[in-house]
Amino acid sequence: MSRPPARPGPEQPAGPEPSGRAPATGTADTPPGPDEHRVLTSLLGAWALAACSAAETAAVETHLTDCAPCAEEALRLRDAVGLLHSEDSLDLDPMLRSRVLEGCLDRRPARIPMPAWAAPYDAETARLDALLRDMAEEEWRAPVQLRWFDGERQAARETTVAGVLGHLLAVDGLVATGIGLPDPLPSGALPTGPGAGPQARTEVYWALDDAGHRAQAARERWREQSHALIRDVSFLAAEDAGPGGEHAAPDRRVDYGGFTLPLRDAFLDRAFECWLHAGDVAQAVDYPYEPPGPAHLNQLVDLAARQLPGAIAARRRSGLAPPVRGLATAGAPGRTLHLEIEGSGGGDWYIPLDSPGTRASPERTVAHIALDDLEFCQLAAGHVPPLDAAAGQDGDPQAIQDVLYATASLSRL
Repeated sequence: MSRPPARPGPEQPAGPEPSGRAPATGTADTPPGPDEHRVLTSLLGAWALAACSAAETAAVETHLTDCAPCAEEALRLRDAVGLLHSEDSLDLDPMLRSRVLEGCLDRRPARIPMPAWAAPYDAETARLDALLRDMAEEEWRAPVQLRWFDGERQAARETTVAGVLGHLLAVDGLVATGIGLPDPLPSGALPTGPGAGPQARTEVYWALDDAGHRAQAARERWREQSHALIRDVSFLAAEDAGPGGEHAAPDRRVDYGGFTLPLRDAFLDRAFECWLHAGDVAQAVDYPYEPPGPAHLNQLVDLAARQLPGAIAARRRSGLAPPVRGLATAGAPGRTLHLEIEGSGGGDWYIPLDSPGTRASPERTVAHIALDDLEFCQLAAGHVPPLDAAAGQDGDPQAIQDVLYATASLSRL
């Protein structure tokens, strides 16, 4: 970097204006003195960054032709500068951690491998933890709007970043207790009965004295619980490994208070919610947050698509959707909707419309919906009103409406 000319001392008359010539560096016959060498060496970093003036650049490059140690240092610094990409985003690829783990496991397989269906939860909890790690105290109190669809309309609840983490801790506790881990909620405060699901547990946690005051302690408890979940479910899956070595889901279901999910789907459900709420937190603190990588995103989309037949049937039982016309025979092919999800996490799903017990049949497709993968996930999270989803639609309008509303109904606090 260029330096200003020295200010003349009280007894030194001001000299002429600088001529712009490079500082003297000596020649082959008169090598530079120690002071000149020190000055030129100090400019090597700026030279490597192309931050020197023209005169300084000429002086440094002249010096490099005569000084082997400086020439070696200059090459090292220039190579280091080549690794800097200041124009790129500093945020890591969401799948970087998974690729590094896969590379390590290819070289030395884990004695107890993690099942593939638990990998999205592992990745999303690690990403959220990285976001929380350096969060300032005031950011933990930043307001966060949690949104979902209650079956008929959108609902919202305001909390804080600390409250979001408490919500995740409390609901992850359902999966924890399902595999024999301790419940993060005190035993005397646990809700009971059919309504003892995610929302009731969250309200209990928020009512605790430390719900929003000891944020770092809550983060440590949540991260410790997520690590324990990954560890213990890997042991359970290994015990249930099939004869071909595939790690199947243990034959367990997680009780959500009113409905249950297979263990593998419960892990995908928790990964989905962790990602969506991490996005809520990132938005509250004005930080960019990327979606999951394609392989994990596809698993989350698949989970929502597989839940749609049950969600459609539940809406009919509640009177929120019209009944099926005609008789639906279990196991027989029935009316079908083709759900096309575009994007890196997408694919094609055929949704039985008449009953979860009927069989989807491409030949009996009565409607087609095309949605972007992220838009579909936002709809399943209740962040987008069903009729506002940017969907390509063709066919039976009632079937399309049933599926869009059922997708939004998958959401909850």
